[in-house]
Amino acid sequence: MRSPFIPLVVAGLTTAGAVVLPVLARELEPESVRESVDLALNSAIEAETLPAESLPSESLPEAEPVPAPVKAEPPKPPAPAVVSVSTGQASWYGPGFFGNRTASGEVLRPGTLTAAHRTLPFGTKVRVTNLWNGRSAVVRINDRGPFHGARVIDLAHGAANQLGLVASGVAKVKLEVLR
Repeated sequence: MRSPFIPLVVAGLTTAGAVVLPVLARELEPESVRESVDLALNSAIEAETLPAESLPSESLPEAEPVPAPVKAEPPKPPAPAVVSVSTGQASWYGPGFFGNRTASGEVLRPGTLTAAHRTLPFGTKVRVTNLWNGRSAVVRINDRGPFHGARVIDLAHGAANQLGLVASGVAKVKLEVLR
C-alpha cells in the first residue's frame, strides 16, 4: 500500500529544501518511502549540478553589467564672501593671558582660533594667511589689539600654531574679512 505522504515528501524536496526532508524521512518508517525520497533527492542534486556545457547556449541570456550605484555628494556650503583684504605683520599672544577675560568678555583658553584687532567688530570672522608659508586659518575677533608697532592683528596661540608662526613670533600675513 502506498503511503499518502510520498507526494508530500517529494513536494517538500522541490519547494521547502533539503533541510525538511531528513525529518520527514525519519518520521515515515516504510522502506518504500525512504527509497522514493532518496531517488527524488538524488535527481534533484543531479539537476542542480549539470555542467554548463550541457545546457543549450541559446537558453542562457547574456549577462549585462550592472552599473554601480552613484553616491550623491552632499552639497558644499557656499564659500564666505570676502568683504575686504589687507596685509601686515601679525603677532601672537597666549600663555601669560590664559584664563583672563578678553575685551569681549570671553575667557581666553589654549588652542582657540581667536584674535585681537583694533577696529573690527567682535564676532567678525577673518581668514588669516601666513604669506611666508601659505598656511591659513579662519579666526574670530574677540579682543582688542595689537598695541605694538605696525602690527595689524594679534592671534591667540591656537591660531598662531595653525599658521606656523609660534616659533618666529611674528609673520607677514594677509587678512580677508569674511561676511
